[in-house]
Amino acid sequence: MAKRSAKTLTILAVKGAQGNGVTRQEIPDAALPGLYLVIQPGGSKSWALRYRQDGKPAKLTLGPVINERESPLDGDPSIGSGMTLTEARKVARRELQALTEGQSLARRKAEVAVLAASKALDEDFLVERLASKFIERYAKPKNKTWTETERQFKKEIGYRDEATGTTFKADWFGRDVRDLRKADVVKLLDSIVDRGSAITSNRVYATLSTWFGWMVGRDIIASNPMTGLRKLSVESSRDRILTDDELRVFWAATLAHPYPFGPMWRLLLVTAQRRQEVAGLEWSELSLGDDPHWLLPRSRSKNGRENFLPLCDMGKAELKAIDRQKGQRFVFSTTGQTAVSGFSRSKARLDATMVAIMQQEANERGEDASKVRLQQWGLHDLRRTAASGMARLGQPIHVIEAILNHTGGSISGVAAVYNRHDYRDEKRSALIAWEDFVSRLVTTESAGNVIQLRNGRL
Repeated sequence: MAKRSAKTLTILAVKGAQGNGVTRQEIPDAALPGLYLVIQPGGSKSWALRYRQDGKPAKLTLGPVINERESPLDGDPSIGSGMTLTEARKVARRELQALTEGQSLARRKAEVAVLAASKALDEDFLVERLASKFIERYAKPKNKTWTETERQFKKEIGYRDEATGTTFKADWFGRDVRDLRKADVVKLLDSIVDRGSAITSNRVYATLSTWFGWMVGRDIIASNPMTGLRKLSVESSRDRILTDDELRVFWAATLAHPYPFGPMWRLLLVTAQRRQEVAGLEWSELSLGDDPHWLLPRSRSKNGRENFLPLCDMGKAELKAIDRQKGQRFVFSTTGQTAVSGFSRSKARLDATMVAIMQQEANERGEDASKVRLQQWGLHDLRRTAASGMARLGQPIHVIEAILNHTGGSISGVAAVYNRHDYRDEKRSALIAWEDFVSRLVTTESAGNVIQLRNGRL
């Protein structure tokens, strides 16, 4: 247990105090000797009164910490209830007076209830516990993309897998959700933006807003701390399409990155499928024989519709080049048993490689490499770029929509019900045309750049 020298506690100091994840801390209040702010390793806070009785040290837990009240109490709070700094000082003075009058036994009985309440506080109001409940009771039943929400909690916020007991100690792990304020949200989102992940920041913003709203609806917290808070970063409009030159550099950069990410990125481009669908691709979904195709099951598609996707030469070559291990379920995996993850870090490395190639080419042209800039883009833009590219090549819109597995679009309503044709031949023709276009872009020059980068420039 860590104790500190006495300083007069302030409201801001109490509000900002956090657990260190290792030891319990006791911070004395110089304004009232004997009063301590107790901070558990996980971040929950309570008030305690230390005193001497019969010449021996003793301690009385007063109750959990609350930072402020919406309306004042009629009188002082009772032992075991939440209290502010001002209220804790009043209660401490009252209890010190009572203890001098021989009332310690009654107070000890109250302490048992307080300790039980403190334990419940630690368990039931921790960020990671409520994140897990949110995933199980809200995200899973309502969202097909709940795994992405779960990933955000694990990586950015804090999470505990109740089934396995595995913990993911992100920024808010161990925090009491009732202590979270708008400033905490801003700090978290800013940190994500600062590492160059503005789009991720906005996704986490949306997840947090829904999570806080869910907790308000269950009376876990009194109000949503994000009320009035807008997204901290402005995304470019959702019409980002990589230029032909960017595609060439992208392909060259992927060749400098081994399995699983390099092949996965290239398959994203040539198939025009969603990131989660490609990343979670299972060998059982593939047929690489005479009629090579990928049959995406309804359980894994965003709209709940099965999608038959022909595999053309480039896509088939990427998949056949993968060294499949016995018993391996997922095509792209670092363990063989779980799908690949860690997209933000790998995307940052890909961007760095693209910039390195662009700078190398600038030097070769006699230009200032320091002025090279890569416009922000996301992996989903590969799907949009492929769709736009096929349209540019004259492929019918309804065929492109079939490849993308879009609902609605050019064929919708009653017509869609009766239009059961899955356009297999048309899809294959469109994807062959797209692969031919990509192949012409990425041959020879790109490969040369990658060879130089692999020989010491990365």
